[in-house]
Amino acid sequence: MPAPAAPTAATAMQVPLWHHYLQAIRSRGAPRAQDFQRAENVLLTVLERVHALDPRFVVDYSRGLEAFQFALRSSEDPLDMEVPLWVDAEALLIEEPEAAQPEGGPELCRLGVPREGAGLERWTTDDIFTASSEGDAKCRGHIVPSKVLCVLRDLLVAAIVHCKHHSLIAPGSLNAASLREEQLHLSLLVSSGWRTISFHVVPVVRRRLGVPVLEGAQQMPGFPEGSLRRVLSQGVDLVPASAQLWRTSTDYLLTRLLGELGSMQGHRLDSLSILDRVNHESWRDGGRTDGLTFGHLKMVLLWASELFPAPEDWAELQGAVYRVLVVLLCCLATRTLPHFLQRQHNLLQGSSLDLGAVYQRVEGFASQPEAALRIHATHLGRGPPPRISSGLKALLQLPASDPAYWATAYFDVLLDKFQVFNIQDEGRISAMQSIFRKTRTLGSEES
Repeated sequence: MPAPAAPTAATAMQVPLWHHYLQAIRSRGAPRAQDFQRAENVLLTVLERVHALDPRFVVDYSRGLEAFQFALRSSEDPLDMEVPLWVDAEALLIEEPEAAQPEGGPELCRLGVPREGAGLERWTTDDIFTASSEGDAKCRGHIVPSKVLCVLRDLLVAAIVHCKHHSLIAPGSLNAASLREEQLHLSLLVSSGWRTISFHVVPVVRRRLGVPVLEGAQQMPGFPEGSLRRVLSQGVDLVPASAQLWRTSTDYLLTRLLGELGSMQGHRLDSLSILDRVNHESWRDGGRTDGLTFGHLKMVLLWASELFPAPEDWAELQGAVYRVLVVLLCCLATRTLPHFLQRQHNLLQGSSLDLGAVYQRVEGFASQPEAALRIHATHLGRGPPPRISSGLKALLQLPASDPAYWATAYFDVLLDKFQVFNIQDEGRISAMQSIFRKTRTLGSEES
C-alpha cells in the first residue's frame, strides 16, 4: 500500500463548503440555547411547585450542560428533565432482580428500604412503596418506579394548574395532554417563542458512593488528563426501567465527557453538529422518519475521540467529520455500537430501526457528501464523483470477526479509502499499511 497521497485540488475546493454548512448551523446555536433556557425556566417553575407540594421531589439546578448540548443539535428529539428523589441512596438496599439480567444491557435493580435505618419513613408510605414479606429480615419493602411516576404525574398536574391560576407561567406555554401516557417518563411540551420543545420528566435517584467500576473507563486516550476522575466523581444515577425495576443511567456522565471534548482545540463538536444536522435533514427526511438519534451520534463521537487521540486528527473540518463517519459506518455494518462506558452494552441491539437502510444513507453521504451539504440549491453545481468504490461494507465487517480491528490503524485505512487521511506521522502510516496488507491477505484467502 503506497503512502497516502496529498489532498487533491478537487478535495481542497470542497473545504469551504463544509465551513459554509457549519456557519449556517452555528448561526442557529445561540437562538436555540435561548429557546431552551426559556422552556427550561417554565418547567423549573412548575417543578418548584411540585417540590412545595411534596418535598420528596427535588428541583435540580446544578446540571447546566443541557443548554450547551441542545445548541449543538438540529434534531428535535425529546430532552430529559431529571427530578431527583430526596433520599440518601447510600442508605437504600440495591438488590438484583430474581430474573436474569438482560445480556448486554444496563444493570437492573430494585431499591429496598432497610428495616434498620432512620430517616427513611417518608419512603415507606403506600403511594410509592410496596412492603416485603415478614420473613425478610433486612428489607422492609421497595420503592416502586411505577408508583413514583404516578405520584409525580399527579403532582405535575396540580402544579401546572396552580402556576396557570397564579400567572406564574404564560398561557399556552405548557401542554400536559401527553401526561396520560403510560411510559417510563412523563412527557411535556413547552413552548418557547415559535419553538416547541418536548421534555421527558424522569424521576432519578442520585448515587454518590459505591459507583461500580465502569468497564472500559480505565483509560481514555484523547480526553483531557483527569477528565475520567472528574466525571466519575458524579456517580451513576438510577432511573425507571420497568414498573418494578430501576436501571443504571450514565447519560449525565456522557454529557460531561462531551463537555470535556468541547474544551479542546479542534472540530470534534463541530463534526457532531454537522452530522446531526445531516441526519435530521437528509437521513431522517426532516425528522419525519425514524433513524439515528443525537444520543447515537454522541456515542460515536466519543469513540472516535478515543480512536483518534492526536490533535491533528481534528484540526481540519472535513477530516474531523470523516473520523466520526468511519466509526459510524463500522457500527452500522456490524450492527454493534458499544456503550462508551459500559462496553458490553450494544446500543443497537434490539433496535427497531432498519439498520440496513440507515447504513445505505450514511454510506451514500460519505461517498458523495456535497448534495446533503447544500444550504440553498444555488450553492453547489455538479458534484464530484464518488469517493469510494464497491467492497467497502466487507471491509467494515472485520471488527465483528476480530475485535483487534477496533483500533486506530484500521480506521486510518478507512479514512484513506475516503481520501481524507492527512496524517504525516510515520508510525501511524506504517501501522495503517500493515493493517491494509492483512485485509488484502484475508481477501485473498476467502476468494
